[in-house]
Amino acid sequence: MRENPKDRSEDRSARLAAALTAAVDHRWPVVPGAVLRDGRCSCGDLDCTVPGAHPHDPSLLAATTDARMVRWWWERQSPDAPVLAATGSTVSAVSLPAAAGARALVYLGALRLPLGPVLAMPGRYALLVAPYSLDVLGEMLAQLPWVPGSLRYHGAGGFLPLPPGGAAVGVPSAGGWGRVRWVLAPRPGVGGGVWLPQVGPLLGELVEATVRLDSGRSAY
Repeated sequence: MRENPKDRSEDRSARLAAALTAAVDHRWPVVPGAVLRDGRCSCGDLDCTVPGAHPHDPSLLAATTDARMVRWWWERQSPDAPVLAATGSTVSAVSLPAAAGARALVYLGALRLPLGPVLAMPGRYALLVAPYSLDVLGEMLAQLPWVPGSLRYHGAGGFLPLPPGGAAVGVPSAGGWGRVRWVLAPRPGVGGGVWLPQVGPLLGELVEATVRLDSGRSAY
C-alpha cells in the first residue's frame, strides 16, 4: 500500500510544530531521534537494541531550544524524525508501568497534589517534573523501604519522546516509539515555560503504586 504524500506532509508538519512548541514555548531542549527504515534503525547498527527509539545524528548533547536550528533539523535534515526532549536541564521525569501510573494519577488527584505534564507511551507513563540532581534523588530514594526496578528516572543525560503536534490522542510517533500522547498536557508557568512540580512530593506514591503492581496487590 502506497503512502499518501499528503499524509506524509501533514505528519512532517506536525513533528516540526511539536519540536518548535517544545523548544520555544516550553523551553525544553530538543533533538531529532533515529528513524525506522524498512524495519531497521537509521543509526546503521544491525544489532541496535532499541531501533528507532534513541537520539542519532546529532547526538543528545546537541539538543537545543534555538528555533532556527530546530527548523533546519525538521525541515531539511530529519523531517521524519521523532521529537526527543533532553531531560536534566529544564525538565526531568519519572516513568513507571502504565497500569501503576494510571492508578497513581487517580490517587494523587484525590490527594489534590498538583501534577505537571504526563506522557503515555506504550506500556509506560512518564510524569514530568522540575529538574533534579542524582544526588538529591538518591537521598530521597534512600529514605524509602523499597524501590522497584521498573521505576525509571529521566534526569541529566536522559530523554523523552514527545507527541507529534502536541497530540492529545494516541498517534504514532516517528521511529520505534509507537503511540505517544499527553495524558495531562503541559500548561504555562509563571514567567513562561511550563509549570513543573518537584519530584519529592510525588515520589513515594509512584514507588508505592509500582510496588503494589509488581507484587500483584490491588493498588489503593
